[in-house]
Amino acid sequence: MSSKVYCIAQFQPKPGREAELFKVLQSLEPNTLREDGCLQYTVTRKLESPFADGESMPIVFNEIWVNMQAFEAHCQRREIQAFFEQHCKSESGAAAKWNVCVYTDEPQDYDAPKLS
Repeated sequence: MSSKVYCIAQFQPKPGREAELFKVLQSLEPNTLREDGCLQYTVTRKLESPFADGESMPIVFNEIWVNMQAFEAHCQRREIQAFFEQHCKSESGAAAKWNVCVYTDEPQDYDAPKLS
C-alpha cells in the first residue's frame, strides 16, 4: 500500500509582493529537503499558456512526503510555523491568501495486499 502524501500549497501574494514571497518560500527549500521524509519540495511560479489556462494562485509548492507522519512533522518545524506566522497570518506579511491541501495516490476503496 502506498503511504505517500502529496501536498499542494498555493499562495496569493499581496499586490507588488510576488517576488518577495517567492524568495521567502525558496529559502524554505534547503532545510526541508534535508528532512528524512521529504521526497520533493519545490516552489514554482505560474506560467501563462493557452494550453493551461485554469485558475490557480500564482505561487505553488509541489511536495511529496513518504507518509502523513513525515508531512505533519514538517508542518510542526519552527521554520515552517514561523513562515506562516510572519508571512501569512501577520498583517504585514507578503501573502494575501494561502491554501494547503494533501492528497493520496490510492483509489478510495483500494484493496491493498496484506504483506506480512
